[in-house]
Amino acid sequence: MVARIEPAARPYAEDMEKTLEKLMPPGVEPLVLFRTLARNPRVFRRFMAGGLLDKGTIGMREREIAIDRACARCGGEYEWGVHMALFAERVGFGADEIAATVAPGAEAGCWSPRERLIVRLVDQLHDTNNVDDELWAALRAEFKDEQIIELVVLTGLYHMVSFTVNALRLPMEDYAPRFPAQG
Repeated sequence: MVARIEPAARPYAEDMEKTLEKLMPPGVEPLVLFRTLARNPRVFRRFMAGGLLDKGTIGMREREIAIDRACARCGGEYEWGVHMALFAERVGFGADEIAATVAPGAEAGCWSPRERLIVRLVDQLHDTNNVDDELWAALRAEFKDEQIIELVVLTGLYHMVSFTVNALRLPMEDYAPRFPAQG
């Protein structure tokens, strides 16, 4: 796939070089997404300011379930692949969890009841742009209000990321996996 907008190339402006350097492990080239958004420094900085990859009110595994499911539902294979490459092992995803992030429904045996609620939330937001009363009650019984807010915002944020990577037709990172085939 050929990107619709060429990513920024070195030499970057000094402040952008420092910003991009902080985002990646030493020796790893900044993501195509970051370099493309860097073409518009204002948008890039606001995009980065809206990130939720810090220590939040939910654990990293729950965060990744929400992110990966949102990306999968939107066909955001680029971002899904980046998250699988960088976080799947760290959060304990095996082949079953990886496949379940893209599989229809929330009933995969690899998810705990609490994790199934996250998948259901992402799916319902994707399908209806809302949360029905039944799911809301189940979420309230399991999560604190602050956690529900974080999960809803994560889902919306990664819809936006998926729209961006899809519309710009960003090529996959060399190290990022593709969506698994569905059986």
